[in-house]
This record gives sequence, C-alpha cells and structure tokens, in this order.
Amino acid sequence: MVRPPMTPQERRRGEHLGTLLRQARGERSIVEVAALAGISAETLRKIETGRIATPAFFTIAALAEALDVSLDHLALRLSPAPQG
Repeated sequence: MVRPPMTPQERRRGEHLGTLLRQARGERSIVEVAALAGISAETLRKIETGRIATPAFFTIAALAEALDVSLDHLALRLSPAPQG
C-alpha cells in the first residue's frame, strides 16, 4: 500500500507534535521515554523530528501516558485555529 504524500499542513502538525513531545520529555532521555512507552528510541526520535508526522494513535497514547500529558492537551495544542 502506497501512502499519499503529506500535505504541508500535515507536515507542520507533525513537526509541532514533535516539539510538544520533546518539551514534555524535558531532561529525560529518548531511550528512557521510549522504553516507558513501549516503542523504539528510533521511532521516538523520528516522531520528535517530524520524520513520522502522522504516528499511530496508540503510539501517541502510549507516549502521552509515559510523559504524563493528557491526550486532550495534545489535541488542543495541535488543532488548527478556527477560521473566521
């Protein structure tokens, strides 16, 4: 299955997600947080740098739990501003 190319908006949202997760990780190492979330350090590195811009929901849920960040908080921070 070939994935369609990401839109610029999807890329920006992925980069923003990575920034939020990096900030939440703080001084903890990528290896420590990845282990708590049950993912590889390389996967977390790719998410944090925006190279995986649309990670699976369960990956984000596991990271949110490991980082003690609510999914609601992430969703609100990643939602586009209302057009008006």
